[in-house]
Formats: sequence, structure tokens, C-alpha cells
Amino acid sequence: MPSPDPPEAAAPQTAAPAVYRVRHVTAYDYGEAVPLSHHLIHLAPRPHPRQRCRSGGLTIDPPASVRTDRIDYFGNPVTYVAIQEPHRRFAICAEHVVEVADAPLPDTEATPPWDTLRQSLSRLPGPDDAAAIAQYAFDSALVRASPELAAFAAPSFTPGRPVASAACDLMRRVHTDFTFDPTATTVATPLAEVMATRRGVCQDFAHVMIGCLRSQGLPARYVSGYLRTVPPPGQPRLIGADASHAWVSVWCGGGDWLDLCPTNDRIVDRDFITIARGRDYDDVSPMRGVLVGGAGHGLTVQVDVEPLDG
Repeated sequence: MPSPDPPEAAAPQTAAPAVYRVRHVTAYDYGEAVPLSHHLIHLAPRPHPRQRCRSGGLTIDPPASVRTDRIDYFGNPVTYVAIQEPHRRFAICAEHVVEVADAPLPDTEATPPWDTLRQSLSRLPGPDDAAAIAQYAFDSALVRASPELAAFAAPSFTPGRPVASAACDLMRRVHTDFTFDPTATTVATPLAEVMATRRGVCQDFAHVMIGCLRSQGLPARYVSGYLRTVPPPGQPRLIGADASHAWVSVWCGGGDWLDLCPTNDRIVDRDFITIARGRDYDDVSPMRGVLVGGAGHGLTVQVDVEPLDG
């Protein structure tokens, strides 16, 4: 089995970190009482060299009969809970204060050629290091390489082009060629359909870009989290109107990964709060569960990302 992600080296900081209070509330209302349910939750911020969780935690209603907090295979905080009493409603509130620092902007032209980097995957020092990186170059549950993805990626990956430059060009093209449409897809929409319609949301655009990168033999990770939003001038910030976000992390050689947001055509900075990383959405979905009964359910989600740094 491939090794989980190795520890990351600390990154130099260029300015004071941004500080946020993040509140994410998810509630299920069931058609009839549920006697037993199990849930796996990815809603705690992932520590990394540019991000630190100052405080916070999860509030669960009804209280969990069993709760286990651990670090999953990919290095993400994850919580398992079991509710062992009849309930018509299940709600979880994740509230954290997080600080996020900027990283120096990369010199995209100074990164290794993408085709040379691809060839080096088989020669990385140490089986654990090689496995931990190479696992992100293969197909995963929701992202499978295809001729369509390879053809879309090809114009960005000309021979000898620096990998970060090629990835940024691919990011720009996904942003330009695909239309953000929250009505066009669901979490179950196949990637082939997104490629055909050129419509979707941040999860879809991240999957498209990851598939394109993997079609060129490059490791790429799916990242879930939140994005700081700024209201229009003169307008108040809407509480609870934010949403989960997703972006891409591409390997640039050694221990270097570059996070890119195709939805907004941006290199990830301190406006982005990381929750989890994996091969695709299936590895890091905020909540998944198994329950007995219920007769259908209604779902409400509210997300609020409040800047505390002025």
C-alpha cells in the first residue's frame, strides 16, 4: 500500500497571517425516526506549514454515543461518530478560528520541465517518498484519465515547458472554457459529462484539472476547504452565505506542491482555508454516513467565513 503524505517543511512567510472564524453547520431532517446512524466527518482544518488552527471543535446533536477523532491515511483530521438513540434530526456545527499565511509567489518558469519530472517519478529516492507522490498520478474513484482529458491538456504541456507554467496555463484554460453553473451538476455527475457540457462547480473544475494533469502522468491532489469572499463595495457581508470550495495541488518536484484554483484562475494564497486533501472528492467529502430507516431526508447547510484580521 502506498505511504501517506510525508510531513511538510515549513514555508517562509511574507506577511502577517490572515485570521478567520469559520462556522459550518450541516443538518439532516429525517422523514421518520432513525434508530442508528454512523457518520465520517471531514470538517476540521488541516494543519500545514502555512495554516494553524487556533481553537475550535465540533458540536453534535444529538450527542454521539461513540466518537473517535483521528488522522486519516492522507493526513487529514477526521471524526467518526455513531448515534445510537432514535432521532429525527442530526446536526453538526464545526466552528474554528484559523490563521493562514501567504507563501512567496513561485517563479513558475524556474520549475523543472514537466516531461522530465514525469520521467523522474520512477527514480525518486526511497520507496515511501516515491509511493506517497506517485499515488496521485493514478486514476481514482471519481477521476479517471481519458483521451478527452489528454486532448484538453495537450496545448498547455508542450515539450520542455516548466511544470508550474504549464499547470497555470491549464488552470487559466479551465477557467476560461468552463462555465460556473450550480444547477448543471451534482456530486454524482460523471467527469465525462462535465467535459461534454463544459459546465459545473468548483468540485467539477478541480476534477477536470486533476484528470488533465494525470493524463500527462503528473501527480495531482484534490483539496477541499473555503475561500474568503469579499462583498461588493458598500454591501454588508452576508452571514451564512459562504460555501465549501475545492481546488488542485500539482507536484512540482521534490517536496514542492503548487495549489491552484481553476474556478477563479488564482494561485492559492491566504484567502484559502484548507480542510482536507486526497485523490478526489470521494476521499474528503465533508460528511458521509450510513443510517437505518429515515424514510428520506432534508438537508440544510450554512457556511460562514468571517475575517478577524480587519
